[in-house]
Amino acid sequence: MAGAEGAAGRQSELEPVVSLVDVLEEDEELENEACAVLGGSDSEKCSYSQGSVKRQALYACSTCTPEGEEPAGICLACSYECHGSHKLFELYTKRKIKLLFPPFFRNFRCDCGNSKFKNLECKLLPDKAKVNSGNKYNDNFFGLYCICKRPYPDPEDEIPDEMIQCVVCEDWFHGRHLGAIPPESGDFQEMVCQACMKRCSFLWAYAAQLAVTKISTEDDGLVRNIDGIGDQEVIKPENGEHQDSTLKEDVPEQGKDDVREVKVEQNSEPCAGSSSESDLQTVFKNESLNAESKSGCKLQELKAKQLIKKDTATYWPLNWRSKLCTCQDCMKMYGDLDVLFLTDEYDTVLAYENKGKIAQATDRSDPLMDTLSSMNRVQQVELICEYNDLKTELKDYLKRFADEGTVVKREDIQQFFEEFQSKKRRRVDGMQYYCS
Repeated sequence: MAGAEGAAGRQSELEPVVSLVDVLEEDEELENEACAVLGGSDSEKCSYSQGSVKRQALYACSTCTPEGEEPAGICLACSYECHGSHKLFELYTKRKIKLLFPPFFRNFRCDCGNSKFKNLECKLLPDKAKVNSGNKYNDNFFGLYCICKRPYPDPEDEIPDEMIQCVVCEDWFHGRHLGAIPPESGDFQEMVCQACMKRCSFLWAYAAQLAVTKISTEDDGLVRNIDGIGDQEVIKPENGEHQDSTLKEDVPEQGKDDVREVKVEQNSEPCAGSSSESDLQTVFKNESLNAESKSGCKLQELKAKQLIKKDTATYWPLNWRSKLCTCQDCMKMYGDLDVLFLTDEYDTVLAYENKGKIAQATDRSDPLMDTLSSMNRVQQVELICEYNDLKTELKDYLKRFADEGTVVKREDIQQFFEEFQSKKRRRVDGMQYYCS
């Protein structure tokens, strides 16, 4: 017996112990993440009527559009109502454990029920165009990701790795396939993949000043914020002169004051749902354009310095987009490269998440208070007394387990509520009623 008890004791010591507080905290964290990811999308109405939505929760249905068929994307509401029993690919994934990246693509219109779906009509909004010509698709819509074109999670991949979405092409990549290992601290807001850095090579001028990971170069003692090893292309200054490597905002003092009045906090991302966002954005950009027209192109100033180009991805901090030049020539270049969205501070993932959190907090209500507000005064007093009795008795009941150091089981909770209901019935049956 003693041996058996000792073995049982050792077994209990090996088993992880999770407290109720830990469970509640984890549940609250998951709820907050779900609010951030899905809160900005409507779960009841198809988003098709809104046109090409800047950011929304998106899914691909492999039941209706398997590999070999045309790719298609559906909104959150249609995933529930029209494809509830189908096999869906969530167009987002987990980064480590938490949902830190978005389940959406930029400027997308719901395809549910259009010509891509041969045997399905949208239950929420059946009258749709045959094709959404403005939508863009990639291998993610067939559940394949990264340059390796593998599913995630991949049952054949035993290497623990995180997947990160490129902010430009919006494909997902394994950290080990980006040419530069993601910063260990995880202290970056957005990533631009290798292919997009090649296509948008102007970003290397900004990466030298803004990218998260830093390395030192011996050339003139300058510090470059570029990670990775291997072949690199060094671009000499056009005028051959050495210039200061600090990225400066060459804005006149008067212009700075004007911008400061309308700009939101430097360290906080905007919320995509803000009613004044477009006005703030317009005023800020106008001020930037006026300032840069006087001081010249910020990008050309950076290109005049010695740059390093590498075949790697780059990692960017919070608010890095606000440092991009918005002069007339640069805005035309962004348009030609189809990356004008980089100048939109409300395009970011964080802005979408903030919109979801605010919307969820507004809609969230307290069931107890809702119930109380629907009762008369006598009913309210009775309910409050019952609630206080339940709270006191449950606290005393759980305290016994805490004092004895034993685990609360499902049967214990069931027994408590059975006894509580029995006591309540005895109190009601034993009441004496008097008529005046």
